[in-house]
This record gives sequence, structure tokens and C-alpha cells, in this order.
Amino acid sequence: MRDWLAQRARATPTATAVVDAGSGTAWTYAALDSRVEELAGRLATYGVGVDDHLAVLAEASPAFVELAHAAMRLGAVLVPLHTRLTADELRDRGDRADVSAVVCDAENEAVAVEAFGDVATVDASAHGATDLSGLDPETFDIPSWDDECPMLLLSTSGTTGTPKVVTLTSWNLLCSAAASSWRLGVLPSDRWYCTLPMSHMGGLAPIYRSVLYGTALVVATPGSFDPERALAEMHTHDVTGVSLVPTMFSRLLDAGSFPESLRFVLLGGAAAPDDLVQRALDREVPVCPTYGMTEASSQIATARPEDAAAALGTVGNPLMFTEVTVVDEHGVAQSPGDPGELVVAGPTVSPGYYGDPEATEAAFGPYGFHTGDAGVRDKEGRINVLNRLDDRIVTGGENVDPGEVVEVLRSHPNVEDAFVLGLSDDEFGQRVAAVVAGDVSTDALEAHARESLAGFKLPRQWAIVESLPRTGSGTVDREAARALLRER
Repeated sequence: MRDWLAQRARATPTATAVVDAGSGTAWTYAALDSRVEELAGRLATYGVGVDDHLAVLAEASPAFVELAHAAMRLGAVLVPLHTRLTADELRDRGDRADVSAVVCDAENEAVAVEAFGDVATVDASAHGATDLSGLDPETFDIPSWDDECPMLLLSTSGTTGTPKVVTLTSWNLLCSAAASSWRLGVLPSDRWYCTLPMSHMGGLAPIYRSVLYGTALVVATPGSFDPERALAEMHTHDVTGVSLVPTMFSRLLDAGSFPESLRFVLLGGAAAPDDLVQRALDREVPVCPTYGMTEASSQIATARPEDAAAALGTVGNPLMFTEVTVVDEHGVAQSPGDPGELVVAGPTVSPGYYGDPEATEAAFGPYGFHTGDAGVRDKEGRINVLNRLDDRIVTGGENVDPGEVVEVLRSHPNVEDAFVLGLSDDEFGQRVAAVVAGDVSTDALEAHARESLAGFKLPRQWAIVESLPRTGSGTVDREAARALLRER
């Protein structure tokens, strides 16, 4: 079977495929197909072929989009690497994924060479990498692959331990795209604005979905997220959809107005505060709180704006064909309204962790993949995500829900965000600790918290910072948060 881009180019050759938001340059599907064919030939000359693991270390850009499609055309497995990692971290991720070849851009060439030595670049080389543009394209055979063949190897964020490498098949990604379209809808004029790193599912999913839908992908100008620039690009290019993490969305709401063309803001990557969702609803911004993870190819559940308004705090119902079961600590399914661990099954769920059968076996049970997230479903089937199971705090024999403490801290007018976790304590087993972003004193926070929380729930250790430490996917970096508290 031919790759998705080749089939799309035959079906709608003149439709817009990719737009470079910064320059305004656009490519039709026929033009993108031609560029990918040539790039695949150059990669073949470099030695990339069927079943090879092709790592890409590059900023989100049209070049990254072409590399993703070229890997599929060659029958190679794409291994996106995050550009914020150190050389040692990159080498570790590459070893775990059995990387065969590495391609980078100019921005990341130096660290790629340091980490891997022999690498290729899509730009002019300045640090000894092989310039792909200088290679003559080689003829390659069309690979034979089926729906169960691995298509992506993605590292988890590793915020709570050693990163794992998630295997995702073409069937996983195809089913995810279909289920997302049934929840969000698809229009021929859709333009998905991509400003998240393409080393994460939030940035990768639109690449594949746009080709399957036959719609356009608008790639944001690379570099640090600039809310004013992002809004300007969204207006200029009549963007209809965008994927964001809460911190980015909050900054966009502060920066100005959204284009009238916008149909949805897919808000995920981390828990969205209720007040942030309410701000969007009050301004009639079509916010869609979502819950997803790499192991489920992105979305698990998504709330449409009307669902978010009807039940603030929900991430909506599971997507079509995705089964979500809430189980207790013994693995017994819970009734609506009873909290427990969220377990997910369905065609979007990964077959397991690459090269780690023990982790794979531990992650799956009778009801499917154990997410490690605590949550609850109401009688309408809507999901509320509470917190990570390993975030639960037991202090002096009392159970503390960190999510409850976070909501109280966030309600202080000078607090932008907060994260609560348990630290080891010789006397009580654990003590409650909080990292708070905002212009506020610990005395003011304690006084505010005492109005709503029992004494054993009050944080005993504080770190006041400008912003919470986060991973590239937008989740709070727990180990970095612990380090901030240890410094106090």
C-alpha cells in the first residue's frame, strides 16, 4: 500500500497541503509529494531504508513535515527527538530506540553531532554533518507494509522516572485521526495551526491528520512561543484549529483576540484550570479541553465547548471506539461517580513499549492500558481527570488529594499556577509541598489556604517561582519541581 501522502496527492493534487506561516509560502499536495519523493531518494542514498529507525532532531517546520512523510514513504520508522535535550539525553533516547540514522536542522546540528557523530542535515552544514541536498537521489522500492507496522517511536517525558519508548503503528494513528474528526468535525477549508514541538504527539498528530483529511497544515514560525506573533499568524492564515497547552492558551487570551475562522482550540498536555476554561467560554473562544497521552496516539477524551460549559472541569466523553474504565486499587471496575485509575483500551492504544516487554506487561491489564491517572466518570460518561496516582500524598495517616490543594492555591488572585506534591518526612511519612507561580508571599498563601483546607492538607514547604518548570509537552516537570523545593 502506498503511503498516505502519495494517495492524498493523487486524490486532491491542487489542494493546499502546508503553509509556512512566517514566509507565507504554501505547497499543494502535488508539490509536497514531489518534494518528499526527492527527499526520500536522498535519504535512501544516505542509507535509510525499510524498517530503519530514522531519528529527527529539528524545530517544528515544513522541513520536519517533509521528513515525517519521507520516512513513511521509505518504510522507515520515525523517531522524533526533542530539541531541548542535552547531548547525553539525546544519546540515551537514540540508544533506547535503536536509531539507525539521524537527521537534524541547522539549529540543532552542533548537539546532534556531539550526541551521535555521523548525522545528516536538511540545511547547509556548519559542524560536519552530511548535507542531504548534496546527495543525488537514489531509486528506492516502494515498501510493503500493513496497518500493524510500527510508524513512530516516541519517548515519554520521563518526568517521574526513566523515559520509555512508545511504539505507535499506522493503524493507531489512522484510528486516532478518524476518532478526532468525528468529535471535532472536518471542513475542506480547515487549517490546523501547528505551534507545538513536532517531537510530541500534539505537534505530530496534525501532520498525519491533515493528509488524511485533505486539509491544510499551517506551521508556526520556529522559535520561542510568542503569543502576539502566534495570534497574528492565526489571523493572517484564517486558522480554524490549534492544539495548545494551558500556559500557551493563557498567554494567547492575554495577548488579544482570536480569528473568527477558529472552530476549536484543542487544549491538553496538562490539566486546564477551570478559570482558564471559563475565561475562554466567556469570550466565546471555542475551547475543547482534552485528555490524551502518547500511548493512546493523542486524544482519549475531548469536550466540545458546550460540554465544557455544561460541566466545568470535564475533558468530555471518550472518543469513538475508545473504552475508558475506572478501576480501584484492586483492578475492580468502579461505578459512575467513584474515583479510581483510568484504564484505556481501543485501536488508538499502543501495542507497548519498544524493547521493554516487562514495562509493557506491567502497563496492561484486563481492561487495557493503565494510564496512572486518577479520574472519575459521571452518569453521562464524561471524564474528570483528578491527578496522577503517584501524586497522592499520605501525611500522618491522612490522605491528601494534591488536585484539591492546587485548586485552592490557584483561587488566590495573585497566583498564576501551582503544583503540589509530597516530600519525605521523618515524622509524618510525607509532608505537603507546593511550587507556586505568582507574585505572592507564603504567609498570604497559608492564610488563604487555611480558609478552605484542613490543617493536614496545608503545604508545609513552599517554592515561589516566576513559572512552573514544564516538559516540552506542557506537563509539569516533577523532578524539577522537587529540585526547586530542595533548594528552599
